[in-house]
Amino acid sequence: MTRNRLARLTVLRTEDVGPSMRRVVLGDGDVAQVIERHAGFTDSYVKLAFLADGVEYPDPIDLDVVRATMPSETWPVLRTYTIRHLDAEAREVWIDLVTHGDEGLAGPWAQRVQPGETIHLRGPGGAYRPDPAADHHLLVGDESALPAIAASLESLPDGSRATAFIEVDGPGDEVTIASAGDVEVRWLHRAPAASGTTTLLDDAVRAWEWPAGRVQAFVHGESALLKSVRPYVRERVERADLSVSAYWRRGQTEEGFRAWKQDVAAQGEETILRPGAGGS
Repeated sequence: MTRNRLARLTVLRTEDVGPSMRRVVLGDGDVAQVIERHAGFTDSYVKLAFLADGVEYPDPIDLDVVRATMPSETWPVLRTYTIRHLDAEAREVWIDLVTHGDEGLAGPWAQRVQPGETIHLRGPGGAYRPDPAADHHLLVGDESALPAIAASLESLPDGSRATAFIEVDGPGDEVTIASAGDVEVRWLHRAPAASGTTTLLDDAVRAWEWPAGRVQAFVHGESALLKSVRPYVRERVERADLSVSAYWRRGQTEEGFRAWKQDVAAQGEETILRPGAGGS
């Protein structure tokens, strides 16, 4: 089985997590394939594959085969999202998607999709999980990083200490995060400012009293964090304990974001760059 073979899952149910976040719960079909590939990372992500209307695809769909044998205009459009929760016993995969009304592709799909419909996905991949041996965990991000931050905090064992800074529109976008660890979540409200336009996260992290001991940090969200929060945190955290990723870039689709990150990589930037729940 190649990594580009897509899993076909069924929508089991949907629910609103907040005013601008929709949860789609997937299962049945090839859910065993997704569970098997899940490596336990709390930033595990999948690529939702949106098929072209009226096109007959091979079954199963392998992206390598599709790209080698079919016209480019028929290739599935991919959108990357973090797994909010994977329940191997219930055989469910939860995906929380940021929605922007009619903007984008995946958000409107999440708002209209009904139980019983199917979606193909690739993955999951991932690279980060909190190390219980760290003295403190710092997690920073906007709502695109909220699924990974929530999953990370929920994974912490008793005795772990963590501080999370999360930027959202307003109080209605806050969610309850349960954790066995000693966790402080600081919600930063940006409204009426638009996402990706404030310095709230940078200001909050710089004003925070840095804890003693080994700190493991997770900084993910809009690309501006790479120029603001990352340099400050990098001076204080060992490279092996720092996970930094731009999940999206204001004003760009995921295709535009991929082109931008290729330019960044060509300039020698030392960071992980992948789209997340903010991709449109």
